[in-house]
Parts: sequence; C-alpha cells; structure tokens
Amino acid sequence: MKKSDLIFNKVSLFLERFMIVVFALLVLDVLFQVFSRYLLGTSFTWTEEFARFALIWMTILGAAYLNGKREHLSMDFLYDKLTEKNKRKVSILIEVLIFLFALIVMVIGGLNLVYTTLHLEQLSGTLRIPLGYVYAILPFSGFLIMCFSIYHISNINQNKIKL
Repeated sequence: MKKSDLIFNKVSLFLERFMIVVFALLVLDVLFQVFSRYLLGTSFTWTEEFARFALIWMTILGAAYLNGKREHLSMDFLYDKLTEKNKRKVSILIEVLIFLFALIVMVIGGLNLVYTTLHLEQLSGTLRIPLGYVYAILPFSGFLIMCFSIYHISNINQNKIKL
C-alpha cells in the first residue's frame, strides 16, 4: 500500500470517528434539552447553541468526508455516456473545479471569516466562546477537500479509480 493511500485511510478513519463523537454529543445534548424542559420544567439555553454548532461541524466535516470517499451528490446521466478517455478528462476537470472551490470559498473565504470574527472578538450568545473557533471548521474542511482532490487526481491518472 502506498503512503498516500495509508494517509488517506487514516484521515478518513479519523473523520469517521470524530463525526461519530460529535453526533453522539449532539444526540445527548438534544436528549438533555428535552429531559430538562419536560421533566425538570426548565430549559438550559446553552443546549440549543451547542446543538447548532455541532450540526454546523457535522455538515461541513461530512461534506469533506463524502468528498474523500467520492460519495458526494452527482448527476451522472451525461457522464455515463462518455468514452473512458473522456470520462478521465471530465473526472480530472471536476476534481480541479472542486479543488478551486474549496480553495477560494472554503479556505480563503473561511480564513477571512475566522480572522474577522476573532479580530472583532465576536462571542457566541450563550456559550461565550469566540465564533472564530466555530467557523474554523470551514477552512479546515476546505483544506481536507483540496487534499482529497489531489489524491483523486493522482488515482485517476494511475487508473486506480473506477470511472
């Protein structure tokens, strides 16, 4: 097994496990919120905010994870009609476009958002944590998507990915 395959598998496994932990915390948080509201007669405001932040992290990390596994949403009606040579070209073009989107929108835009919110010292309403830490998942996931795109392009060139 090549070193790039080993790194890819370890990163994917880490993402899987991390998202399982975040999802478990999200479920426990919502269950606690329901328990406290209906059985204790009081509501804790931090549970809603934590659930929102956990859902943001799950969504953005999930996008990176699915991109890495090549299980993201795609419409392949026209793609299936292409020859193998053209499928290879289109697949590389798609990966380059994904790379550019992740670079411009997620990494550059995300870093700008993180910098701005940290510089302005914006805090979340209830948990009072800097919002830049919450938004930091955006450039991190964008970087992962960029790495996955490079990995996929190299595998397409080596005929290791089924087209």
